[in-house]
Amino acid sequence: MTTANTPAAAAGLDIAGLETVYDQLATAIDAVGAEKSELFLVKLALLGANRLGDAALFGELIAAAQRDL
Repeated sequence: MTTANTPAAAAGLDIAGLETVYDQLATAIDAVGAEKSELFLVKLALLGANRLGDAALFGELIAAAQRDL
């Protein structure tokens, strides 16, 4: 069970969960179209950061995502 201070994602996703998330994200990006995909991703990131509730951890996630692009 999660609490307000413990996000559900703290345990991480297994491979099947990551594949599901990837498919959902790809479908949503296709649905909004190329002209709105950047805005969609920023909005999604801000919603995720708000749900995460930890600005420092979100900064770590940004740094991790920037590596090896």
